[in-house]
Amino acid sequence: MPRDSLAVRKQRVDAILPLLQRTYPQAKCSLTHRSPLELLVATILSAQCTDDRVNKVTPALFAKYPTARHFAHSKPETLERDIQSTGFFRNKAKNIRAMAAALLDHHNGEVPNTMEKLVALSGVGRKTANVVLGNAFGIDEGVVVDTHVSRLSLRLGLTRHTDPVKIELDLVQLVPKKDWTIWPHLLIQHGRAVCTARKPLCRQCPLNKLCPSADLKAADSK
Repeated sequence: MPRDSLAVRKQRVDAILPLLQRTYPQAKCSLTHRSPLELLVATILSAQCTDDRVNKVTPALFAKYPTARHFAHSKPETLERDIQSTGFFRNKAKNIRAMAAALLDHHNGEVPNTMEKLVALSGVGRKTANVVLGNAFGIDEGVVVDTHVSRLSLRLGLTRHTDPVKIELDLVQLVPKKDWTIWPHLLIQHGRAVCTARKPLCRQCPLNKLCPSADLKAADSK
């Protein structure tokens, strides 16, 4: 797909954003949490796992481990068992325990609110840090790029890249900073409901007149 100019892509985002906001007015972080720590742990657990599955595990988990100290002092085999259904549980348990220990050692048991300090924690990359900063602290530091955001950004002609870091660099030039946190939630909702990976419902899509990838001739309805 030819790369449109920055101005054209900005205009496209300016048109897409209000349409998505009207279509998905309840869009928000789908990981259930009540604190930055809970969101940080839930986001670590969400790697290679659905948010629905994580949300089934975390109520009992957070009741059992209400603070960073509880996670840091947990027995590895016990924590692994508690999060086993989220997959890759040994590595996730190791990262959560190390992350919590670092919170105790360097941050008085509290989750820090800067990108630099978050990505220094075990198991925390830029995507996870963006989730926590935007949704727990209201800090628009960057744009979360998951599989839905990657797929839709390509289809909408907002990027030519497949690398999440490069996609984010494109998106922060296009999306108003005040919308950096809500933008991925809107795309995730749209990616689940309409712009699916295997069979996008182009004829039903409110963005089809703005999307360079729209196939309005596709037999997308049964």
